Amino acid sequence: MLFDTHVHLNVSQFDEDREEVMRRAKEAGVEYMVIVGFDHETIPKAIKIAEENPSIYAAVGWHPVDAIDMTEKELTWLEELTDHPKVVALGEMGLDYHWDKSPKDVQKDVFRKQIRLARKVNMPIIVHNREATEDIIQILQEENAAEIGGIMHCYNDSVEYVQACLDMNFYISLGGPVTFKNATLPKEVAKVVPIDRLLIETDCPFLAPHPNRGKRNEPAYVSLVAEKIAELRGISIEELSQKTTENALRFFRIAE
Repeated sequence: MLFDTHVHLNVSQFDEDREEVMRRAKEAGVEYMVIVGFDHETIPKAIKIAEENPSIYAAVGWHPVDAIDMTEKELTWLEELTDHPKVVALGEMGLDYHWDKSPKDVQKDVFRKQIRLARKVNMPIIVHNREATEDIIQILQEENAAEIGGIMHCYNDSVEYVQACLDMNFYISLGGPVTFKNATLPKEVAKVVPIDRLLIETDCPFLAPHPNRGKRNEPAYVSLVAEKIAELRGISIEELSQKTTENALRFFRIAE
């Protein structure tokens, strides 16, 4: 049994064959998924798919690339959505210094507002980080994010920052890059994260794992992520699958 903690089945890349993709995930042993919405279009789609599938859940948040488009109206909307029974986390939120659509100060402000909302409604968060690790950790610490905990989604930074995340009650989630032949950082991280704080994901349709790198990613491929991490840790795929699924159910507060 596998739990893909971060999928985007709500984007247009899956409009032609979404049901087939979900069927393939089931066949690959993926029992649970969290669909992450990040703007006006993808949030309602995430919730709708979750409503129609018992073992699929949703997360709602505002992506840092689009932070400049978020107003108090969107923040109020997110707060209202946290009452939905299938919404299990706020996010993805965070900082993205790779793209320049939203200025850094705007991103930081929107990130802080969403953390404060999460604390208000007592809901864990999913953090997007691209080239902004030190600022992310500083903001999480200053905003007392440890009170609610969270996921460092698709973690792709050095081992040295892992402990700071663990100290704030965060989980480390690894995706396709851990299978890339030239990706040393996620492999090192996969070996050192405590097993009770480890999660797996695809971030589909992005970051497809080897040998599908460069193609459209899908939830079934989370099995390849699990296999690689199990190999790196020297444990069975069954143990890795069981532990990461237990972790995800606990983190998202999903009662089996």
